[in-house]
Amino acid sequence: MNKIVFVEDDQDVGELIAAYLGRHGIDVVVENRGDRAEAVIADINPDLVLLDIMLPGKDGMTLCRDLRAIWAGPIVLLTSLDSDMNHILSLEMGANDYILKTTPPAVLLARLRLHLRQASATGTTTEEIAPTLAGHKALRFGSLFIDPVNRQVTLSNEVIALSTADFDLLWELATHAGQTLNRDALLKTLRGVSYDGLDRSIDVAISRLRKKLHDSATEPYRIKTIRNKGYLFAPHAWETRPE
Repeated sequence: MNKIVFVEDDQDVGELIAAYLGRHGIDVVVENRGDRAEAVIADINPDLVLLDIMLPGKDGMTLCRDLRAIWAGPIVLLTSLDSDMNHILSLEMGANDYILKTTPPAVLLARLRLHLRQASATGTTTEEIAPTLAGHKALRFGSLFIDPVNRQVTLSNEVIALSTADFDLLWELATHAGQTLNRDALLKTLRGVSYDGLDRSIDVAISRLRKKLHDSATEPYRIKTIRNKGYLFAPHAWETRPE
């Protein structure tokens, strides 16, 4: 039986969804505070985490971000906030999916099962997902320096603050400099899941990485988009910025 942790402060909603999923072979542990959720997740080590956004103690977006740095399993936001901005932000924070509470229970169940199947098929664990970089040498491309041991990036002597997910994405791109990597390859390497045709988290992460690395948003030349193929880290684009 799969086990999930559902972080939801509305007791009625928590009990209803837990009961429904329980009837379909998913054991649900409900936690009603965001600031206690990490300890519960660490103790239970569930197959999936389901998060509300509006939570006491720590909101679901922040919790998602903090979890993604230490836990590799699927994270799904379940919320009443029907907002494109929140949807995009949740993917930026590392969520696998964003589902509205108005979604029919059967559809919610199907989508949760999809994420559980994907995680199970790839044998996702934190140890497998988190790249082991300690044995790798630092990389330099012109004014860009990437130190995998200290997980530090500098560009033109400026220290670039990157999240764990951002650094791992940059490292994957940089170690394949000059090669085009598609979404499926990036998702499998970084999160252990296959591209389902809908997940835009890689696109959002690439946009965020470009901004931090002073790449052009409209005509990127450092991390290029190769139409219908994927993304390419340009190894010779780190000296000067075009006028």
